Amino acid sequence: MTDIQTKYLGGMVGSALGDAIGELAFQYRKKDDLCIQLDKSKEFSYTDDTAMSIGLAESIIKKSCLDQHDLGETFRYNYEREPWRGYASGPPTIFSMVEQLSITYAEAARSLFGNTGSLGNGAAMRIVPVGLFFHDSPDLYEKACMSASVTHAHPVGKDGAAVQARAISCAMKLDPKEAFPYKAFMDTLIDSAITPQIEEKMLRVQKLINAQGPPSFAAEQLGRTVAVHESMPFALFSFLHHPKSFEDCLFCATLHGGDRDTLGAMACAISGAYLGIESIPQSWSQKLENRSYIEDLALRLSKVRPVD
Repeated sequence: MTDIQTKYLGGMVGSALGDAIGELAFQYRKKDDLCIQLDKSKEFSYTDDTAMSIGLAESIIKKSCLDQHDLGETFRYNYEREPWRGYASGPPTIFSMVEQLSITYAEAARSLFGNTGSLGNGAAMRIVPVGLFFHDSPDLYEKACMSASVTHAHPVGKDGAAVQARAISCAMKLDPKEAFPYKAFMDTLIDSAITPQIEEKMLRVQKLINAQGPPSFAAEQLGRTVAVHESMPFALFSFLHHPKSFEDCLFCATLHGGDRDTLGAMACAISGAYLGIESIPQSWSQKLENRSYIEDLALRLSKVRPVD
């Protein structure tokens, strides 16, 4: 297995585990209790976060690019097969509008919330295939926004997803055996942000990491809600606070309240892409629902060559 394949596997499996274990953390809110449950559980079931990440990977593999119509259709097909995954109201509303009004997915997404579009974290939670596949592309930011626009049309919703994709791509290209380049990493993310909301939070993440304060304080400062600018930054902080430990990153992201499964998915996508699949405890990955298919998608994604 090549180094690049271990990164693809780490990102895809890591994000799914962060999602699945984060979902358990809603019920088991203390680390000791969660660890006991992880040992007892026979399978870790994922939510819509991973279901949509799977759909995004499937569409990219099928088209060798980002095709918004195919992506929307893939999301809709997967939703209709498994509507119980925990989807919010946005995606099924968009699917219905596309079918009933014969409009594009992007047009339907723009019509939500009084024609402002959603600024939720739903586009960022699923973005790991984009961060991996386009990690060397100068158009990564634009590709991430394209993938987001199918469901999240608000500038903050797109910006948050694109900065999350940038974090994954930057982490993927780093050697975990070397010292982590905090300043260069954060400078890149700050420069990538185009909305005031995301840029301000990236600056705040940088200050909190430099101050070496406790995660509980960072969680209060950054937020943990379903809005992307109030969740993606703390997921990023969780990774930066524990860059060398997938487990510690996961626990940090999921045990401070808020949107625990999505915080876990976002933080562990970055951690897995940085550290690789070897960093993820086998006792966890072996219990991940649909693990073989997620691993197969990751390996297939690593072999596809992008087309314009």
